Order: sequence, then structure tokens, then C-alpha cells
Amino acid sequence: MKYKISHRKNMFASSSFNLPKPNLRSTLAASNSIIPESPNPQTISLHTKPETPYEPDSDSDNQVRKFKGSPQLKRWSRARAIRSGRKLDRPTHRSLAVQLDRQIQLRESGELESTAAAGADADTDWVAASSKSIYMISDGTGWTAEHSVNAALGQFEHCLVDRGCPVHTHLFSGIDDVEPLMEIVRQAAREGAMVVYTLADPSMAEAAEQACKLWGLPSTDILGPITEAIASHLGVSPSGLPRGAPGRNIPLSEDYFRRIEAIEFTIKQDDGALPQNLHKADIILAGVSRTGKTPLSIYLAQKGYKVANVPIVMGVDLPKTLFQVDPEKVFGLTINPLVLQTIRRARAKSLGFTNEVGNNYSEMNYVRRELEFAGKIFARNPVWPVIEVTGKAIEETAAVVLRLYQDRKHRCSMPRISKRY
Repeated sequence: MKYKISHRKNMFASSSFNLPKPNLRSTLAASNSIIPESPNPQTISLHTKPETPYEPDSDSDNQVRKFKGSPQLKRWSRARAIRSGRKLDRPTHRSLAVQLDRQIQLRESGELESTAAAGADADTDWVAASSKSIYMISDGTGWTAEHSVNAALGQFEHCLVDRGCPVHTHLFSGIDDVEPLMEIVRQAAREGAMVVYTLADPSMAEAAEQACKLWGLPSTDILGPITEAIASHLGVSPSGLPRGAPGRNIPLSEDYFRRIEAIEFTIKQDDGALPQNLHKADIILAGVSRTGKTPLSIYLAQKGYKVANVPIVMGVDLPKTLFQVDPEKVFGLTINPLVLQTIRRARAKSLGFTNEVGNNYSEMNYVRRELEFAGKIFARNPVWPVIEVTGKAIEETAAVVLRLYQDRKHRCSMPRISKRY
């Protein structure tokens, strides 16, 4: 079975999860119902090939591995097995499809809730009651699903920070077959999880939707609605293949080579190198040491912008070319002195500097004087926007830089409340 499973967690949620194999024999015993040997023709089925009637095998039940000890040890053992790549005992594709059909019949007869309650472990019920789970399923890397969920969770920090509603997030990437998809949905049903999926193949997306409806799980298709809207707008049908699929022929576009060129340029221009090439840059970043110039430059370069960064150091003259280029290309970076001192102390310690050697670099008076020195340079060049990076992620700072860059490039007039962004 070729698919990747990665685990993310928020707050104090448990770090383990399992993919259980339902015991069909105990399910039948708990329901006290007679199950037909073949699926009902009118019942929805998520497999395409006809299946043979299910015949219980006592030997196979005895071969199922059983973990001994407490429920917590059981969860840990299965989690370690998944992370190490060891194969767990899972149902085959045929038995899985048959079990799914029988579960559909139980669902239609109103007996699925009682069988699920009889087969669920006490520890699973406790986990479901104490926290909420969100399962993210993708046929690719899962980047879209993961970032969409994280962006949405950012709207509930009042709940998550106070631990009023702890949340598990589980990412399942590379899911390109119905068998693992059904296995994940079944596990989500045991935890009472919400399912969010980005599946390019319409049949896979439909299978996920039907399975979630069967188990009564809340689900959201992130990719489907926007894909249908774009297809309607363009008047062209989508390919139905995930990005990076072997069957896709993606030519190397001009944009690709532009990004490669931008990355090469940015690496060569790092930390004030080759000041004679500043006029070739799209964006120039200036600021004192440890204001995030290099990571911000690389992030912008990956978007296709040629970026140069120039450090501001007391006692060191800035390159003359910095004041000869178009001033609308230059962006100043500043930061809170206390935060800067903390960052510099950690940096000096990681480099093995002693207190005597690193005293000036991370000493508060020196930090304040250097920031004041940079502030005077910014004041003499009022066209340069000064961006406050304290508490900002690289992506947030980049968004500010690109907004100002595009506004200037396209001569957009935007009201400004403050010079500092």
C-alpha cells in the first residue's frame, strides 16, 4: 500500500493515532442481525468489481496481532509501527469492499450505531470526548489542505489558546486509491472526526463524499467547488489528475526559468555581496543584522523576484550604488531592540562566542545605537518604506513588501496611515 501518513497536532492533543481493523465477527454478534451473503443490488457500492460472498475464517481471526497491556500502550505501539513503516494487519481490498457494503446495509437498517458502539474501545471514546479531530486527505502532498485548515483554525485562537476545544489535525498525503481512502474515513468515524479533502480525481472525491455521508461525518471538499467554478468560467473540463502525477506533461514554462534565475541572483547577492549589481535587483532589503533579510530574500526569490540584501553596520559605509539605484526598489527593515537582543544572544551562543567576544554584538546599548543608526539612514531616504518585522512571520513581511512593490510598479494610490508598516 503506497501512501504517506504524516501527523500534525495542535495544543495538548495526543500524538498517536491508529488505523483499526474492524472485527466483523464481533460486529455481527453485537447487531444480532442476519446479513445476506451478497450485497444488495440497490445498495451503493464503492468498488467496481463483483465480490465473492464473505466466509468467516477462524484461522485468520487467530492470526490478527493483539497488543497486550493498557489501551495507551496499544495506541503507542501502533503509532510507532506506522512511523517506522512496519506493515500492520489490514484487510485486503476484497474483504474491505465487502465489509463496506455490509456496513452500508447495517446503516440503512439503523443498526450501525449499536454495532459501532459495541466495537469501540473505551480509550477511543475518551479521546473523542476530550478533543476534536480533523482528518486532511490529499492525493498529492497535502499542502493545500493543510494550509487551508491551519488558516481556518487561526480564526479560533480564543478557543485553542485557552484549551477550551483542543484539536487534532492528521494529514494523509498520497492517497490515490479507494482502499486507503475508506480505511481513513472508517478511522475518522471511530474518532468522530471532521474530514477535509483535496482529491483531483472526481471518482475519488465522490467516494469520499459518499463514505462520509454513510458514517455521518462532517466533510468539506476544498478543491472541488473552485475547480468546477474555474472549469465553468474557462469552458474547459479539468484533467482530474493531481499535480505531479506521472501521466501529466508539464512543460518548463518561462515562469519556471525566471524563478530559477531569481534564486541564483539572490544567493549571489546575499549579505551585501556584489554591490555593483544592485541595479539589476527587483527588490533591495536593508537592515541591521538579524532582521531576517536573508530568509525573506530567499522567500521572495522563490516567487520570481531578484532580491539583494544590504546589511547596515555601525562604522561601515554602505555601498554607493545603494543610493544610486531607483529608491522605490529599496525597503528598510527594523525590529524591537529587546527582541533583537534575544535573537543575537541565541545566535552568538550557537556560534560558540564567549561573553567577551559577543558582548558588543548582543549588548543592549549597542543594539539600540545600531537601530538608531539605521533609523537615521532611513530618515535621510524617505522614499524607502520601513517595515517593522517584530512578531511577523517571513510570509507576512513578504506580503507587505510585495503589496508595496506592486502598488509602486502599477502606480496604485493607496491611503497610508503610517510610514512604518
